[in-house]
Amino acid sequence: MTEFAAASYASAFLLWQFPGFLPGCNEPLLHVSRPDTVAIMRRPGVRGHRGQFFDDEIVSHQGLLVTSRTRTWLDCSRKMGIEELTVVADHLIRYPRPEFEGRFEPYATLEDLAEMLDRHKGKPGIRKARLALDLARVGSDSAQETRLRLALEYAGLPEPLLNVPTPLAPGVVRQPDLSYPEQKVAVEYDGEGHSAAGQIERDIAREEDFGRGGWILVRISKRHMEQDAKLAVAKVRRTMLARGWLPGG
Repeated sequence: MTEFAAASYASAFLLWQFPGFLPGCNEPLLHVSRPDTVAIMRRPGVRGHRGQFFDDEIVSHQGLLVTSRTRTWLDCSRKMGIEELTVVADHLIRYPRPEFEGRFEPYATLEDLAEMLDRHKGKPGIRKARLALDLARVGSDSAQETRLRLALEYAGLPEPLLNVPTPLAPGVVRQPDLSYPEQKVAVEYDGEGHSAAGQIERDIAREEDFGRGGWILVRISKRHMEQDAKLAVAKVRRTMLARGWLPGG
């Protein structure tokens, strides 16, 4: 990597450790971008790209020049689906937890992503990126939370609140992944880490807290997310209907 060449596309996607699915991401190729004023790189094991780059779109990461996170998101939009682009957008704009991540600011804002799109009008994939930007929300802590939120909204359920602190009793506050305060329905995605003994005890205590506060906790696992999250949607819908929600209301 030199001042006229930077890791980009799938290579930058991997270097930034983006969530989401990018077709071809596991191909044994290094993607390298150069400005459109320089010849495209051609050598074995390299897929060369050319384009227009603003000064802040090439950054240093672990000693390598790489396209910025927001530029990488746009570059990869050509091959990614709208849902997966939304997963990455949610990842970029979420507020971090400093005690666990050692940072205090999001990687980008909605305005940063919108500016990136405005800079490169007509770039392949930009229409999908604009649709993903409209769907992006601050608050999702994981790719599965984003996919679950989108599945619920696609199915006609209301848009949930995301990771909002919820008082349940004096001195008891929980922060469900998704919540519907009007119906007092909380939705949690339980990943693989929830199978540990200590976590099981914490999950039981969490569910008891919601119950004492008059809430119903809907727990979603990886199995519920298969086949476009049909089981997850059905589970949440049943609970919402039992709590008085009316479709179209």
